[in-house]
Order: sequence, then structure tokens, then C-alpha cells
Amino acid sequence: MAKIVAVANQKGGVGKTTTAVNLSSCVAALGKKVLIVDLDPQGNTTTGYGISKRSVDIGTYEILIGEADARQAVRKTEFRTDVIGSNTRLAGASLEMIDLPGRESRLRKALASIQQDYDFIFIDCPPSLDLLTLNGLCACDSILIPVQCEYYALEGLSELVSTLKTVRKKYNAYLDIEGVVFTMFAVRYNLTLQVVEQVKKYFGNKVYQTTIPRSIRVSEAPSYVKRNRPAEAAPKRRRKAAAPVETMGLTDGKTEG
Repeated sequence: MAKIVAVANQKGGVGKTTTAVNLSSCVAALGKKVLIVDLDPQGNTTTGYGISKRSVDIGTYEILIGEADARQAVRKTEFRTDVIGSNTRLAGASLEMIDLPGRESRLRKALASIQQDYDFIFIDCPPSLDLLTLNGLCACDSILIPVQCEYYALEGLSELVSTLKTVRKKYNAYLDIEGVVFTMFAVRYNLTLQVVEQVKKYFGNKVYQTTIPRSIRVSEAPSYVKRNRPAEAAPKRRRKAAAPVETMGLTDGKTEG
């Protein structure tokens, strides 16, 4: 039975998709059966695995509104990771689901039919706290939170924590925090150290020791279509993307606050 991990933070630009794509690829490289679900209408996880958004005839949108089941939406990739893709059709799903029964748990019910086929299922959530993200939080066992070391990221984090409390109370009592990973980390900035201190004060040992440094090469990578390969196919980037693997029962690494 797969462990389901949602990668979420309603603040945009913190590295959710980059984390989700490279982490899922690294886990698959360790020999695990992995599925990643693109829950973002921008579809960057889909293209990150080499799948054209225009080619997604059956994807996250279709399984959420009940037009297809999850098994029909699964796409195989060359990176040993299966993908349920998305495109701009997903943007209207939140409105269409309002009147549907069990609107907050439709993704959980859809994934239940294929959960036994995988070891891990990752969900790349959109940068918002809408019905799509709520579906992701209701479907997962734990949430991985990428945090950029900026002041506004702290504001967004407090809102996310409040949302998690509500989700636990109403929909998913067993929702746990997998961990918090700092992205675009630049130790030379005083603000970075201040943000790290505040986050560690609240989350304690849920904060990963390993940080993802700011790298212009990572930002440039998607522009090279044929080279836009996850960390599994790019060894130099694997060690940076694999930080959360340490506490998912896949290595002997430990994290400390």
C-alpha cells in the first residue's frame, strides 16, 4: 500500500514542483514503485517528466470530476516514475466540484483504486488553498513543505499550518507533517538565518538538515527541453534533491532540528 505525500505550500515560487519532480525521481531510482500526481493546472510536473500538456486527454481533471478512473489516467515515463498529468482544464475543476458529493475527498477515493500498485504516491499541489489543494491534503498521509527563506514565506506558512489544523479536524485526522525543506537557500543573507530560526522554533525536528541552495542552473534547466530531466537522470543534482528521502524510510540518514 503506497504512502501518499503531498508537496504543498500556498505561496508560489518556493520550489514545490522542482522538489516533487526530483524527489519522486530519486525515490524511483532507489527501486521503489512511484506515481506522481500533477494537481496544478500549470502542469509543470507533467512537462517536467517529458509529457506534453496537450497530450493529456485523461488526467487529474477527469478523475476529479468523475469522467475517468485513476488507472486510465496513469502515464508511463522513461524515468521509472508514473505520472497522472494535468493541463489548464484543471483550472475549472474547483468550480465544477462545488456541487459534487464528497468534493474534498474525490482525489482520495480515485487514488484508492491504484494505491496498492505503488510504494509511494507524490502529489504536487497548486500554489493556493483552494479545493484542489484541499483534495491533495485529504488524500495524503503526510505533507512535505518547501519553504523559501523570505519574510512572506513565513506569512504563508502560518496560513498553511492553520489549514492543516482544519483539515485534521474535519477531513483527515491522520494527516502528518513529513518535513520542512528550505529551498533557494543562501546562507550569506541575514534574512535567511532569521527565517530558519523561526521555522525551526515551530517545527523542531521536522526541519531537514539538508537545504537546497539557490542555483541558476536549476532555474535554467527547463529551457533545455531535451535536457529537462529529473534528478534520477542527473547525478550531480541528485544529492540536492534527495534531502527528504532521508526520513522516508529509504536511507539511514537522520534529521535533527
